[in-house]
Amino acid sequence: MSLTNPSCYNKDFMTCTGIFAQNQNGGLEASIMGDVKIVLDRRIFVSYYSCSNSRDSGKSIELSPSGALLDDEENIRESQIETDSKIPYDEDLIREQLARNYAFFGEEGMANLRNSFVVVVGCGGVGSWATVMLARSGVQKIRIIDFDQVSLSSLNRHAIANLEDVGTPKTLALKRAIKRFAPWVEIEACNTLFNPESADELLSGSPSFVIDAIDNIQTKVDLLAYCYYNQIQVIASTGSSCKSDPTRMNIADISATSEDPLSRATRRRLRLKGVMEGIPVAFSSEKPDPRKATLLPLAEEEFEKGDVDQLSALPEFRTRILPVIGPMPGIFGLTLATHVLTRIAKYPMDPISTQVRPRLYEEAVKRLHAEARNANVRLDKTFNASEMSYIIEEVYCGRSALLPHETQKVSVVRWNPHLPFDHTNLVAMTRDEARKHETTVLDAQVDPSTVYPKEVIDVVNKFLHRLKVWKMLY
Repeated sequence: MSLTNPSCYNKDFMTCTGIFAQNQNGGLEASIMGDVKIVLDRRIFVSYYSCSNSRDSGKSIELSPSGALLDDEENIRESQIETDSKIPYDEDLIREQLARNYAFFGEEGMANLRNSFVVVVGCGGVGSWATVMLARSGVQKIRIIDFDQVSLSSLNRHAIANLEDVGTPKTLALKRAIKRFAPWVEIEACNTLFNPESADELLSGSPSFVIDAIDNIQTKVDLLAYCYYNQIQVIASTGSSCKSDPTRMNIADISATSEDPLSRATRRRLRLKGVMEGIPVAFSSEKPDPRKATLLPLAEEEFEKGDVDQLSALPEFRTRILPVIGPMPGIFGLTLATHVLTRIAKYPMDPISTQVRPRLYEEAVKRLHAEARNANVRLDKTFNASEMSYIIEEVYCGRSALLPHETQKVSVVRWNPHLPFDHTNLVAMTRDEARKHETTVLDAQVDPSTVYPKEVIDVVNKFLHRLKVWKMLY
């Protein structure tokens, strides 16, 4: 199969594609969404065709049965991309392709986007999705930075990578793909590792926004600290690995992210650089669970070979694998892109607080400390709102442990007066249920099994077991 660059289009070609049809005036008629018809003249169609298939006049490009370029074309693909980039792309066609974005953001918002410059650091599962949607939405200039190559195992989550891209730098694969659907977008591909020494060069040009899609902690910290001290707008992604619940996605200041391991490690290192807050983060509030995917162990034979650090892509990069379900990196990347687009376009967007019910958690802490004082019990460790958030929302799923599992005005109360007053002896109840429990169990100093039926005891014991596992892990 081959494609030859035509000097002009013809009626047979348009009839075969089924996309365009000549009308009586010699224009081109296209149906959009089945009911809206646009008349495009020859000038726009030729512009579209020449941009997407620019070649030397009369030169045939040989394709494989799957439509991929054959190996003998590999060496000229990059130059073809650059050639396509220099061909003027008709403004009418650009506006038609971005019509839905213009309808959403308006002329002023789209003007901001089309004059913007975004840098994306990390072009894997998260960064590739963010980059693709920035290009599809009208961002005029994008610089993509990544040192790595497309691997076979990354195809489950990458936005555009195909089998033919395996072994290709991620930045080049991403640039090629974007040029196929948005040839007017200026893509600068930097196949390199971001580090403090290269920061001035890689973040030059006064970017409108920087997207951090890095999964190495130290590199992430270096990027975020540089942006913070140089007053460059940035948003960071935390880890999408081991996550599976899309309803837990949040955007918040990094100081407000709780229980996310990558956020916690990043936050700790940023503090050492004097950065306490002021960096928005896209993260999942989904908590670790022993029933869910976790860091994969390294095979025993690898340890026997010695120096397992050689298995990492670079020194100080992780060697063990974090499992990831394909859609989650995309959800993270789309979240990042949406944040950047709305910020640049000045479109109103106010992320909800990370902790949906902060006052409830604080009241739960006060209740427990008051109970300890009234019972004259010395606490080995005080409770805090972050822990109450985890216990109420994650262990008890925001519900009372007692039937019918009410969700309103949930608090936390000590369960068994004969067991230590600590995190593993706490049960979620409504405030009314908690007051009754204090009277019938805690004040009476009796075992809960003498007050509650067996089915309630069994349910509570399952929750208490989850609490014990959590405290063992953290």
